[in-house]
Amino acid sequence: MSPLIMLIISISMLLGTSMTMFSSHWLTAWMGLEINTLAIIPLLTLPNHPRATESAIKYFLTQATASMVMMFAIIHNASMTNQWTLLQISNPTASTLMTFAFAYTLGLAPFHFWVLKVAQGIPLFSGMILLTWQKIAPTSIMYQISPALNMNILILLAIMSTLLGGWGGLNQTQLRKIMAYSSIAHMGWMTIIILINPIMTLLNLILYIIATLALFLTLNHASVTKIKSISNLWNKSTPLTIIIFLSLLSLGGLPPLTGFMPKWMILQELINSNNITIATLMALSALLNLFFYMRIIYAATLTMFPSTSTTKLQWLIPQNKPVHTIPSLTIITTLLLPLSPIFMSL
Repeated sequence: MSPLIMLIISISMLLGTSMTMFSSHWLTAWMGLEINTLAIIPLLTLPNHPRATESAIKYFLTQATASMVMMFAIIHNASMTNQWTLLQISNPTASTLMTFAFAYTLGLAPFHFWVLKVAQGIPLFSGMILLTWQKIAPTSIMYQISPALNMNILILLAIMSTLLGGWGGLNQTQLRKIMAYSSIAHMGWMTIIILINPIMTLLNLILYIIATLALFLTLNHASVTKIKSISNLWNKSTPLTIIIFLSLLSLGGLPPLTGFMPKWMILQELINSNNITIATLMALSALLNLFFYMRIIYAATLTMFPSTSTTKLQWLIPQNKPVHTIPSLTIITTLLLPLSPIFMSL
């Protein structure tokens, strides 16, 4: 892809996300989501491969369906209240439809199947954008209208997402599908707390994006897409292997890494609001996520994939991919837990 086209796509994605984040009118917020959706489709079809094209079509159809439901909710709310402002959602039907629309857009269970199919058929770089940048705009709208969303449906979807996100990744060998299940589980963590403390949702989103960026950039630099490929990576580049392990453990929420902080704070907020049963289910689902992350680490460190080579050391082919952002992202992913009191005071 030429640099000019890439520049146009990047500006369009930035414009769409900015329009949605800073909009106070439903029409401009909806337009921002549409611009964001149309801008990423060329990136999904970048390899010019049938699987990538199929994934782009699936992504377009699912986002178009969610957009249709969202527009119907907007029009219904406007017809009942004569209001187009973002914070004026007083109609129960519009609130329920809006909740389902955002659940479909973010890939919450049981609307999560498109995330797995799309993530598996696209390259690592496109998957990184899909699972990070594309979550910002819908989450920003949910942050603004969180008091108007249907609380019971949102809690049910969040619990289902965390449980299915942890359970579904147990028997996966493809790293892109594992990251898709991780995204589903993390969306559940962000959704469960948005009605109680929306600031925690933003904190969880930021730390999730940073950890996912560090992991995807490292996997893309090492050209690793399967667990068996990681088992051969340690004798090619030990630092990259360590970064992958730390990023996985941070996403799993293992202390003393940064990923433990949002889960700890969300569980604390749930317990303080007398939602002990929900907090228990969320903690158990976090153990499922941590288990399949540990499974990857076990397969990569304590086992070795069969190879025809008689030596353990292998030549590392020089890469031209940029790596200057990986060290800083890794530091943020692993060493921010001591700053927890600052975030808890927000």
